[in-house]
Amino acid sequence: MLDKSIPYHSIIMKRSKGSRVPDAVLPKGYSFVLYSEGDEQYWAEIETSVGEFDSTQKALDYFKVHYSPYLEETKRRLLFIKKEDNQKIATLTNWWNYTNERRDPAMHWVSVDTKYQGLGLGKAIVFEGLARMLKIEGDRDIYLHTQTWSYKAINIYLKAGFKLVEEESFGGYNNDYKKAIEFLKGKVNGLT
Repeated sequence: MLDKSIPYHSIIMKRSKGSRVPDAVLPKGYSFVLYSEGDEQYWAEIETSVGEFDSTQKALDYFKVHYSPYLEETKRRLLFIKKEDNQKIATLTNWWNYTNERRDPAMHWVSVDTKYQGLGLGKAIVFEGLARMLKIEGDRDIYLHTQTWSYKAINIYLKAGFKLVEEESFGGYNNDYKKAIEFLKGKVNGLT
């Protein structure tokens, strides 16, 4: 869940090529599965549950604009964790952004339904997503845009080999590192 009690500041993270990828471990009864047509409803519900969208319909509208036109790519890049009853409860999208002419691999929309947080699913989907991204894109620098509201997830990203970058950015995102770092101290491991 996003912590909207603190100020919002944009954060850029980067995993440099050659960094180790931790093994993804899921609790018993959960498994990874890729997107199939119709799963956008699960995606929208998960993203809305964590506060990324005000309504499931707004999330679906976003999906239709940004992912539906690229259906074949979405099928190989959008990852879920599902329960034994096939309900999808966590998601991550291995996508890309353009920085001028450069196409940058980027991890998008990492979320775990609020009812299932605290089970290690966030860490598992980030590690598995990263391993799958490397198979798709090769061992390249990978970017991630996040925000101060997601400080709990930043700890997971750091374990996955991402690092906060002070000056660099990608895909037109702002990098509010200097403002963000003050709010992250004491909330993100290793920042003092």
